Amino acid sequence: MKLVRIVAFAFATLGASPSFAADGPKWSEWSDDLFTRAQAEQRFVILDLEAVWCHWCHVMEKTTYANPEVRELLAAKYLPVRVDQDANPDLSSRYGDWGWPATIVFGPDGTEIAKIRGYIEPERMQALLKAIIDDPSPGPSVGESFEVKPSASAFLDKEWRAALTKNVDESYDEKLGGWGENQKYIDADIMDLAITRAEAGDVMAIKRARQTLDAAVALIDPVWGGVYQYSEAGSWTHAHFEKIMSFQAQYLRQYSQAYALWKDPKYLAAARNIERYLAEFLASPDGAFYVSADLDHDTDGHTYYALPDGERRKLGMPRIDKNLYARENGWVISGLAAYYNVTNDPKVLAIAERAAKWVIDNRALPDGSFRHGEKDRGGPFLGDTLAMGQALLDLYAATGNRDWLASAAKAGDFVATFRDQAGGFVTSKTAEGKTGVLARPAKLIDDQVQVARFMNLLNRYFGNENYREHAAHAMRYLASASAGLMRPLPGILLADEELAVEPTHMTIVGPKDDARAKSLHALARALPARYKRLEWLDLREGKLPNPDVEYPDLGEPAAFACSNRICSFPSFNAEELRATVAQMARLKPARG
Repeated sequence: MKLVRIVAFAFATLGASPSFAADGPKWSEWSDDLFTRAQAEQRFVILDLEAVWCHWCHVMEKTTYANPEVRELLAAKYLPVRVDQDANPDLSSRYGDWGWPATIVFGPDGTEIAKIRGYIEPERMQALLKAIIDDPSPGPSVGESFEVKPSASAFLDKEWRAALTKNVDESYDEKLGGWGENQKYIDADIMDLAITRAEAGDVMAIKRARQTLDAAVALIDPVWGGVYQYSEAGSWTHAHFEKIMSFQAQYLRQYSQAYALWKDPKYLAAARNIERYLAEFLASPDGAFYVSADLDHDTDGHTYYALPDGERRKLGMPRIDKNLYARENGWVISGLAAYYNVTNDPKVLAIAERAAKWVIDNRALPDGSFRHGEKDRGGPFLGDTLAMGQALLDLYAATGNRDWLASAAKAGDFVATFRDQAGGFVTSKTAEGKTGVLARPAKLIDDQVQVARFMNLLNRYFGNENYREHAAHAMRYLASASAGLMRPLPGILLADEELAVEPTHMTIVGPKDDARAKSLHALARALPARYKRLEWLDLREGKLPNPDVEYPDLGEPAAFACSNRICSFPSFNAEELRATVAQMARLKPARG
């Protein structure tokens, strides 16, 4: 998830001035009639999309928006609006690529005028506001929008796949590790891609994945646990100290998967330090998880986080954003499931299942979708149902409980309703506005990637070609849209690979109350296959939803592994199953 600060402007003449606080604007909320009001009053509209944990948002509030000249310009010509980006996924998703903070300028009809990335000093903001008043025509930063015509094929052609791979590989920092040179963090999709390659024995992928994972340990708080958002200045040791759920969940999952692959104890320790932070700081009394933790903007993080536990507490605890969102809980449930898979700790599974049950009880809607928060301005949003759908699939793999699988399918059926017949899937059921670009729900590259991967996995579990076709629909959009983007796009490579190649498929055959079957399932969960279909066939429950393989009843629990239409002999112990799964990983075909 990315933070955005957006400033949206609607063209203005002198009109009735909005009220202002002593140290800055008095912000209004986003509403459906925002641009209607702006046109009627002939005002620019300033939309400040912020987050509790955003350092530069606080700096911009204290400096730029408190500046007398900026305030005067705003009071004369603008209508200020402030929105919590975590609470409004449609707005934050549309401008997520502009980082934090970002400034987007709109005309009265919703036309974008300018997009400015990064913190804006008071003097520069003054110049920007004056320039827009003088000439509100779109600037070069906006660029021309282009219509994406979906590709005829759901797969990348060989040349384009090679070009995307080259782009990803060339973004790697060979000296320090990580992809990208200035800000240091683990990119989720690139690390998944690297781990996938590493499982198949790619020496370069192994080197890069491990170098990055080793370096990123520096971002984990050694006292309380939890991972910081990122490090800047081309170093892993100049952290921004926000602890955001998206990073906690991602790192917990990937360090757990890295431990499964390499059995390096420092990866398990890293995962454990993130899990204990989640349990001690971000878990609500009801079992769901909060959004983030951050210091107030007057406390220096470098000084504070260098202190031991007791000294920190004397200075005061970080602020916790106690909103409970379905999307963020889906992310953390998936992370906890991955950690449970390699630890077999029943307490961890209980925490994950409790969070899932809370979300189902408090955020689920009858149609299979999930509300984002307690009260949503827009929505339903694609991201919430996607994240929870994937979490439910992960719980099914971790437990063999078919109730989780049924709930995942229900979520998948609702995800399908976001489909745009013109191509891709929209981010929200409701447009952010009634005019301009905001009248057309956004279609995000990251969303298409997640839809393709989730729907493909549902098809693997159910054998339902409708799911497969939805995955292909997202991929056809990606194959075309990616041609206009000049940045690494590892998620598209992942989705393309998963659509083309069968996952490592492991099935435990035996009663779920049999200790031998439980032991085989625990081993299968812990084996290193990132792209995995794991099932538990207890014949007393009837056939599996996708009975594409017929398993014999051997009179005792056994495990079977299949991949790329090749199935193994039954395995009855850990050594046999481990060797079989390793062989399956090597037998996965290279893409033509």
